[in-house]
Amino acid sequence: MSVGPSQVAESSPEDIDRLVHAAVFGIQPERDAARVRLWNLGQQLGPRPASIHDLYLARGRGECSGFTVPAINVRMLAYDTARAVFRAAKARDAGAIILEIARSEIAYTDQRPAEYVAVMIGAALREGYQLPLFIQGDHCQVNAKKYQANPDAEVGEVKHLIGEEIASGFFNIDVDTSTLVDLSFPTLDEQQRTNYQRAAEITRFIREHEPDGITISVGAEIGEVGTKNSTVAELHAFMDGYNRTLAATAGCEGISKISVQTGTSHGGVVLPDGSIAAVKLDLQALEALSQSARKDYGLGGAVQHGASTLPSAAFGTFPRIETAEIHLATNFQNIIFDHPALPVELRERMYRWLDTNAESERKAGDSAEQFYYKTRKKAIGPFKREVWALPAPIRQQIGADLETMFGFLFDQLRANGTAALVRRFITAPSVTQDALAHAGVLAEDDPDAGE
Repeated sequence: MSVGPSQVAESSPEDIDRLVHAAVFGIQPERDAARVRLWNLGQQLGPRPASIHDLYLARGRGECSGFTVPAINVRMLAYDTARAVFRAAKARDAGAIILEIARSEIAYTDQRPAEYVAVMIGAALREGYQLPLFIQGDHCQVNAKKYQANPDAEVGEVKHLIGEEIASGFFNIDVDTSTLVDLSFPTLDEQQRTNYQRAAEITRFIREHEPDGITISVGAEIGEVGTKNSTVAELHAFMDGYNRTLAATAGCEGISKISVQTGTSHGGVVLPDGSIAAVKLDLQALEALSQSARKDYGLGGAVQHGASTLPSAAFGTFPRIETAEIHLATNFQNIIFDHPALPVELRERMYRWLDTNAESERKAGDSAEQFYYKTRKKAIGPFKREVWALPAPIRQQIGADLETMFGFLFDQLRANGTAALVRRFITAPSVTQDALAHAGVLAEDDPDAGE
């Protein structure tokens, strides 16, 4: 389905709203037609999915520095949340921004990759944002238990998801095989071996399926979030093994960044009263890891996960120690769940749903606050349509507070003004959806298929 110039000119804000709603909730063939239309509008008007790979390699060469790229996991009220991101970015001329969703989030938020891309493009169009869109598959993670039962099948599932993401317009992929690190071995190479071998295998898969003219930004991970802190020696063990393994495939481009563990956990640690425990973040280790990643391997630097619930004063530190990227998720979800404009009756129904459907996750001794805080993300998908249908004044109040938070983070992370770096280092070639379908691997088990 192509879009001509007259159709572009006729796309009012209300048209974009209707297209996004149809792309998410429409029935076939309306749903796919809306997604194609949004893709084509983005290709013509500027917000095209792109890879941040070349910007990170430029940073590895020392050609830019002094900022940290925020990677924002858009889980809940996705269209309004993304619109808030783009409003804050436009106001600050910020362009080095990633929008992402993890393998686990795709399931519990009920957002398959094609839907996610359509919503992000629609939000950019709605706010007049014209820079490339860095849409990322966060934590394309190998499940350790499933891997032990059937290694090739579990890696195959991750490849299947990545193929679906590429075919949808995800041109940034975080490969997470850190779950396969085995600290029982005596040497660092042995501990990291399965991690780096499988990461290299999945990297080759990505290179075989990326569209012509695009080098997908691939990240790897040496320490699983919430476990022991990473060291420079572990970074060397992983990278040396990864590069050796990848060298067997001539001309195969490697990763552009490396995720590490320095003391955080996803969502933070919730205390019985519902507050979040203080985090002991090892900033010296993070700085050393990022420096080694650039100096020794030409990468953009180290990536910090699980950071959105850190104290506000912590965020300004990351650009000062040259952290390449920081992942932010739970606090934006918290802003929506805890917002005074969110109807109390709706929130209570979501919690009652959790009482029935997430009861198996309730631990002995959990307070009600701890249980709901840890599990309420599981209610996002089942209540997605109802949350999207909240009256406009409610969504606008929530969106305004999200925009304030995004603006604060962009200020602290020095993402302001990075639009110039994006224009300098990033090329976002036009890609047709036919080319995507041929490059990626479309999922045959998409639960939305045939609706």
